[in-house]
Amino acid sequence: MEIIVRPGDITRERADAVVNAANSGLLGGGGVDGAIHRAGGPEILAACRALRAGELPDGLPAGQAVATTAGRLPARWVIHTVGPVHSAREDRSATLASCYRESLREAARVGARSVAFPAISAGVYGWPMDDAARIAVQTVRACEAELAGAIDEVVFVPFGAEAEQAFRRWAGTA
Repeated sequence: MEIIVRPGDITRERADAVVNAANSGLLGGGGVDGAIHRAGGPEILAACRALRAGELPDGLPAGQAVATTAGRLPARWVIHTVGPVHSAREDRSATLASCYRESLREAARVGARSVAFPAISAGVYGWPMDDAARIAVQTVRACEAELAGAIDEVVFVPFGAEAEQAFRRWAGTA
């Protein structure tokens, strides 16, 4: 599995699956979530509403992942995952790692060969960027053996100089 750091706008990333740092309601929001919903169009929202009306009536729990259409994005699927809010009093690292692991598993389940990730929980959820990048890269690397032959490429799409530097440092491309 090749790991690439390519800063930019995740809504323009040409990958089979783009990961959305969603909220548990799955109906759009701010940051990456809002950008993906706006760029992907109403098809994504309709798919999320169908999930809420069916298998996820209470929303998507933190650390889990689910796939929908990508609508108008240059991807085939959006993998929605809910990251944890950072806490100085409680270690939620396992939940953040689960976001990456379960997103990769969901991508493999739907047949995606390439997956693009934002920095989950590192925006409004307050996770320190360097630690978010460490958890992301280490978790993806830990999944390589399990997903060998299923996922060819993982692209981290950091937004901003601090995020890019952190992801490059942990990916070994600094």
